[in-house]
Amino acid sequence: MSAITKQNYRGAYHFSPQAKWMNDPNGMVYFEGEYHLFFQHHPGGMTMGAMHWGHAVSKDLVTWEELDVALAPDELGMIFSGSAVVDWKNTTGFFEDKPGLVAIFTHHLDMPEGKPAVQRQSLAYSKDNGRTWTKYAGNPVLEHDAFIDFRDPKVFWNQETNEWVMIVACGQTVGLYHSPDLIHWTHASEFGEGIGSHDGVWECPDLFPLAVDGDKSNTQWVMLVSIGADPACVEGSRTQYFTGDFDGKVFTPDEESRNIRWLDYGRDNYAGVSWSDVPEEDGRRLFLGWMSNWMYASQTPAEEFRGAMTLPRELYLESREGRILLVQKPAQELEAARLPVLSLKDVSVQEINASLANLQLQSYEIVAKLTRGMSAGFKVRTGAGEQTVIGIDAKTQELYVDRQASGQHDFHEWFAGRHSVELEAPGEIDDLRIYVDRTSVEVFGNRGQAVITDLIFPKPESAGLAVFADNEEILFISLDVYNLSLPAANGDNQYSEG
Repeated sequence: MSAITKQNYRGAYHFSPQAKWMNDPNGMVYFEGEYHLFFQHHPGGMTMGAMHWGHAVSKDLVTWEELDVALAPDELGMIFSGSAVVDWKNTTGFFEDKPGLVAIFTHHLDMPEGKPAVQRQSLAYSKDNGRTWTKYAGNPVLEHDAFIDFRDPKVFWNQETNEWVMIVACGQTVGLYHSPDLIHWTHASEFGEGIGSHDGVWECPDLFPLAVDGDKSNTQWVMLVSIGADPACVEGSRTQYFTGDFDGKVFTPDEESRNIRWLDYGRDNYAGVSWSDVPEEDGRRLFLGWMSNWMYASQTPAEEFRGAMTLPRELYLESREGRILLVQKPAQELEAARLPVLSLKDVSVQEINASLANLQLQSYEIVAKLTRGMSAGFKVRTGAGEQTVIGIDAKTQELYVDRQASGQHDFHEWFAGRHSVELEAPGEIDDLRIYVDRTSVEVFGNRGQAVITDLIFPKPESAGLAVFADNEEILFISLDVYNLSLPAANGDNQYSEG
């Protein structure tokens, strides 16, 4: 086995391709002890091009093995985003004595003479745990005469109706379809007109049930919809969510969904969807996003590869002071990568900074608890005029990330900035979990209610860490710092080649 050389821009604990371009996560499915991650991949270039499905697998959501390309373009077009499921009951007829994997993806065919591209939904199947794939001879299995943008199918088995359901992006809405066999589809309904953000094209939807506060007798449905970048919007591409009821055919939003609600208030969590077929005894809804923004994705600093995924996250619905919120928490498996660096309790800012003064860290986790009412935070990846500031503003009750001095940012005029989110009903303690890597910060506040994901591009030697507060005598309740190391490669990369 040989190690893959790591560039300065490759995160120590975030998945990125060994080479060339990557964007949306695709086909995320759990099967036979492996988490599969497929992804939009251009193996021939550093920007979006002839799109394939790249492929990686993990047994623990932390270390990943990149495999051969799973799906390549053909006469029906390029391989755009989609999903994958386990066909446990052989509804497709593709399998015999054991279940197998089925991928449902968009075939994107560019047309001559300036005509709009054609987007249709197709199938492929694997009988060897995703290592090789056969495209269905009857592709495409779903077309639409009216929609130019008709893509990114997410499919799941609906136990209540005993059939497959597809949610697919349709320009400025999503379409819902149902099928007995993944091959023959019937239109059920359309959702999106007059609700949510329409600042850009709707993409990469997902739909799934979640128990409220863990109570399985009180379940709501969650719909994720990503919004493509519009040149007029400084936020660029981002992801919104809706909550409500789904009867197998129609999604009915609740009153809270009349308000636009974002999954992440940073700039760099896009096109995320959830894993299919996570075992019932696990019970989690696991999520992963592409850590970039279409506003500048093709312009970010890069060496040999471009693109990374967010941390895997667990999604929950929790009631907070009468409102039901979608919260995100880092996947619990990440705690196995921790190497303790510092643990302090009831300490002042001055005492903390004395302990941090000699630390030089690039890739690490911070867990902190502060008394509510403090304006305080952290300066991470500091050095030679560079710093990324992560803090809580007590006056506005906001969590924020300021990357105006975070390193390289001149590749796009709107990259540098300060991004914030309201901390709702924080109680008497403000808690922060901050993941810092070579080119990113992911911040979880108020037990996952407030989330900010941002790329940063500091120099490698900018590895300092400090805390700040409006009153340096104020005590932090607790502070823990962990270096994040991956056992497969001593924290230096997440790959192996065999």
